[in-house]
Amino acid sequence: MAEATANGLGQHALHATDAHDAAAVATTDTHQEHPIKLYLVVWAWLFILSTCSYLVDYFGIHGYLRWLLILIFMMLKAGLIVAVFMHMAWERLAMMYAIILPPILVLVFVTMMVFEADYTLLTRIAFFGPGP
Repeated sequence: MAEATANGLGQHALHATDAHDAAAVATTDTHQEHPIKLYLVVWAWLFILSTCSYLVDYFGIHGYLRWLLILIFMMLKAGLIVAVFMHMAWERLAMMYAIILPPILVLVFVTMMVFEADYTLLTRIAFFGPGP
């Protein structure tokens, strides 16, 4: 019995009655590999999104549109990297919520702070007047 666990077969192989059951237990720990085409397509999309991000600066887009485009391209690239290279696309839903939900909540709270900052600025101007 100690030999079976030392050889890495575990408790399932100890209770196997014939060689077929032991072989079935040994083959359950298989390694899954994704096709190289998937990684090449993701690499191409990352290249395209990076090019678009650089084109925002090249064309001289300014103001909120510039930051909106850069943030959109950044989030798309980060999503591709997390989904494919970190294998989150194949994880359970609970794991995806644990990884993806906190950054979404941070973006919601940052948006709330932006609106609150405008309200605070307008309140200060209304009560104290414009600065010197």
